[in-house]
Amino acid sequence: MTILVSARDTSLGLPPDIAFLLSEGVDGRTLARAAAQARAAGTDAATALLQAGLFDEEGYYRALARTLGLPYLDGPIPLARVLPYPGCLLAGRAPLAPGAGAATVIAPRGQAIAVLLARRGRLAEIALTSPTRLREAVFARMPGSIAARASQDPQGAAASAAAPLAQPLLILGGGLAALALTLVLAPPLPAQALVIVLQALVLALMAFRLAALAIRPPTIEAPPLPDADLPVYTILVPLYRERRSAYPLAKALAALDYPAAKLDIKILIEADDRETEAVLARIPFPARFEVVTVPPGWPRTKPRALNVGLALARGRLLTVYDAEDVPEADQLRKAAALFAVEPPTTACLQGRLVIDDHADGLLPKLFATEYAALFDVLNPALCALDLPVPLGGTTMHLRTDVLRKLGGWDAYNVTEDADLGIRLALAGYRTGDLPSATYEETARGWRRWTGQRTRWLKGYLQTSLVHGRRPLALLSRLGLLGTLSFLALVPGTVASALAYPVCLFLVARDLLTGRLGPAPTLLDNIATGLALTLLVAGFAAMVAPAFLGCRRRGWRDLYKVVLLLPAYFLLVSVAAYRAVAELVRAPHDWTKTDHGLSRSSRSGRRDIGGAQRNAVSSR
Repeated sequence: MTILVSARDTSLGLPPDIAFLLSEGVDGRTLARAAAQARAAGTDAATALLQAGLFDEEGYYRALARTLGLPYLDGPIPLARVLPYPGCLLAGRAPLAPGAGAATVIAPRGQAIAVLLARRGRLAEIALTSPTRLREAVFARMPGSIAARASQDPQGAAASAAAPLAQPLLILGGGLAALALTLVLAPPLPAQALVIVLQALVLALMAFRLAALAIRPPTIEAPPLPDADLPVYTILVPLYRERRSAYPLAKALAALDYPAAKLDIKILIEADDRETEAVLARIPFPARFEVVTVPPGWPRTKPRALNVGLALARGRLLTVYDAEDVPEADQLRKAAALFAVEPPTTACLQGRLVIDDHADGLLPKLFATEYAALFDVLNPALCALDLPVPLGGTTMHLRTDVLRKLGGWDAYNVTEDADLGIRLALAGYRTGDLPSATYEETARGWRRWTGQRTRWLKGYLQTSLVHGRRPLALLSRLGLLGTLSFLALVPGTVASALAYPVCLFLVARDLLTGRLGPAPTLLDNIATGLALTLLVAGFAAMVAPAFLGCRRRGWRDLYKVVLLLPAYFLLVSVAAYRAVAELVRAPHDWTKTDHGLSRSSRSGRRDIGGAQRNAVSSR
């Protein structure tokens, strides 16, 4: 009783949405702490209390129901047959079936709680539940509709990999066959001229990678935002069979330097993933974490799960992290500050993905240098030139309203990130550079690495065929330079991987047989000169950006490894041929990459016990 009286003495100045908890015996010091956090973050006290883990969600809403004199629904919720999804969950209000004892069930958040308390005694035909229970009830009531919505074509069938690919594949195959026949059957002079034209085009595409060496994105002054001005941030984390990574991931997300009251973290798991579900159930998540079970459906892809999370997102800004990701603690603050000074047309910021398990062997070292070239050199250059950016799968920060306007991700594209980057550019939006790192691990072992790369290149082929269906519209929206960039970075990536071993074989043959000497005709000499130029430029395009990326990262110890990239890219060629075969045989199958196997990365299997003990903490 003494404690209760002391708590009541602290009620002066407590917001009404938490002050009522004093009569429930809650320590006034805890409530005062929540009120102080709410004032600092510019949010309501109830959200601060629950999001920081100072009080559990179920206990709070039960106490709120008692205070309001409303029934609390803690079992099966008899929802109406027709529900306005996802609006009912975003609004925290859903109709009940006739005879349920009330017309509506509510799960209020934020300022809505204070409004209800002000109307105490004047509420009728209303039952109350927690946001988690309401979401679970809605998902149980309409799983098929939710799954169908997540799989729908984002902007019509023509803009999705769900559309049949047989026709564009036949056209592409026919075009390549006609080109090959022309080269074989045409008279020498026209055939040589055609070869020279093709070589010049390939050289122009290579110039994009080499030009990036001379471009460094400008430093944008973005002063840090005070906590009260920071927007609510949604983090989507799709997991599938990630038993090893669950605890380290939770610890990494809990370490983010962002007001807990303004985080909306949704961990998305598949309905048949019992192992990950069991591990997550043992983690004492505060209310800013939400584990969402994605209803069964087709296709079984990461973007389908992301679309389920997007429908529920409460944040003005949104990002995606994978199971093995360890983002820099201040990454969300940096992104929010940059968005605040960027124009509304900057719909996305691409951060830096960094491979950090170098000590695990040669493959991680090579993968790290490749990522350094892409995320520290090439992508920042594309951002500086306002060219389309095939996004990386994580650490891409987005304006939620723009993403919804585009229809979310293409659930049928197995490289949904690159596709989204192109769709943003086609819609007139730009991608900016975010100089903040997220640390990842390599797919352990050559077999897993090849499977992952096969999926990526298959998705690049899907993206090429989807957006290449209307070449004139593509040229009109992206412009000449943007179209060339798209050709170089998406279909060009696959084409160069397919052609690479063939070109190496032909050059080796000509060297051994002496065919690279002076030729009797000008066209022959031009073709030979261009072939040698392409060979040198190709090696330079592989090695030079990686050298520069390693230099920017301070990885001098990896300089020697960069010289092995020409051999490494032969493995990329193997994956490219597999990708072509998979595109024909199983275009939407998703090759799962196992995580948590690295020994030396931040995201590896280090200190699992410690991660379990300290998986989450209040801020």
